[in-house]
Amino acid sequence: MANILVVDDELGIRDLLFEILNDEGHNVELAENAAEARAARQRARPDLVLLDIWMPDTDGVTLLKEWSAAGLLSMPVVMMSGHATIDTAVDATRIGAFAFLEKPITLQKLLKAVEQGLARESARRAAASVVPPANSFSAVVTTVGDSTLVPSAPQAVAVETGPQSTQSFDLDRPLRDARDGFEKAYFEFHLAMENGSMTRVAEKTGLERTHLYRKLKQLGVDLSRGRRSTV
Repeated sequence: MANILVVDDELGIRDLLFEILNDEGHNVELAENAAEARAARQRARPDLVLLDIWMPDTDGVTLLKEWSAAGLLSMPVVMMSGHATIDTAVDATRIGAFAFLEKPITLQKLLKAVEQGLARESARRAAASVVPPANSFSAVVTTVGDSTLVPSAPQAVAVETGPQSTQSFDLDRPLRDARDGFEKAYFEFHLAMENGSMTRVAEKTGLERTHLYRKLKQLGVDLSRGRRSTV
């Protein structure tokens, strides 16, 4: 499962791409303009971006140049457009775009571009990483303010999920299973902190309410657990 950011000002296209990529098992975040895309990129680096060229506030090529100049173009970006010329596509590729998809986008071309982009990103990360001598990794993750400290430890990650609660995760599992376990704990934590308020959780996590409900359902989160009883 990969984290994919879809940037397009057309609601119908955003929803369609969300459904397709979500069905493929990916975690999808949506942005309807460059401002939302910048915020999403700042929160967490996506594994791949699908970026529309023609948008009302800032066009996709300009945003691509902005990310490139700021050193933020560290993930594959697939450009999309129904009106772009060949020159525009070539320019985007020169700036750093991984691929270009012409609208209307066929399912086969979309999935192929996503698969190839993620494969390239996976290979790049593998080449840049340093493989530890042992087949285990351990850390205790402690959050202090806006900083995350990761001291060394083995095979499990302990994450604080409340004022007096800690949850452990077994890292000796497939990546998707480990990530789903962490995401479930993440959302359960915010539900508890926000007394089950979906509106506040959506604001805290940066997800739209509809997509948040889908995500919680997909992860099997018990929504009733976040609501504290009152006397």
